[in-house]
Amino acid sequence: MLINGKVAAVVTGGASGLGAATAKALAAAGAKVAIFDMNEAVGSALATEIGGTFCKVDVTSDEQVDAAFAKARDAFGQERILVNCAGIANGIKTVSRNKVDGSAVRFPMSDFAKVVQINLLGTFRCIAASAQGMIDLDPLEDGERGAIVCTASVAAQDGQMGQAAYSASKAGVLGMTLPIARDLMGEGIRINTILPGLFLTPMMRGLPENVQIALGASVPFPKRLGAPEEYAALALHMISNGYLNGESVRLDGAIRLSPR
Repeated sequence: MLINGKVAAVVTGGASGLGAATAKALAAAGAKVAIFDMNEAVGSALATEIGGTFCKVDVTSDEQVDAAFAKARDAFGQERILVNCAGIANGIKTVSRNKVDGSAVRFPMSDFAKVVQINLLGTFRCIAASAQGMIDLDPLEDGERGAIVCTASVAAQDGQMGQAAYSASKAGVLGMTLPIARDLMGEGIRINTILPGLFLTPMMRGLPENVQIALGASVPFPKRLGAPEEYAALALHMISNGYLNGESVRLDGAIRLSPR
């Protein structure tokens, strides 16, 4: 798909990190970009910077997702591009020891469910809402109507201690990529997924500098943290390469996560 001034795009989690880098890259390529995020102040500022529009949305809500897509389409028309970057993480062991009395404590189901609701169900909710609009678009070359990129994680394949919920949610994103590609093949809509490794996102920047350096050094090559712009470059390639469909690609410097 050619990314130009006639193409509208939606980026969830687009106010910061991987999503912000992708929103900037899409805008630089000429797309009209709608940023979906909960952080209104940062998201609105970025939307102004790139000539886009901001939609405050909780991806766990059908009503908010539908309203956000309606607002984006009012501004720029039906999107042909969707990039899903909205997500959260937590670090809780399945069963741990209470630090006071040593008793066994289970992973709170509400915390597990929240991660799955945002990372997996939220991603699918946005895919379905976007594809529902894409199928009525006029087809482009090869009959293509739209392109979707999702964000999983290397933790989907080698999750660490305390990542049961996060790994499960991202494994779900990985696992649904091919079935969705098959669901949408008759409508000319492609979908691919990126599995990022250790990236220099706001969450990573919140760690002590020595920890960031150590994590970067653990990457086989190059021995550094990934740049969000590198994620964005792969996302744009997945969008523009019309023969890439139903694939999930690790972007990780060849790292395989250790147990902890």
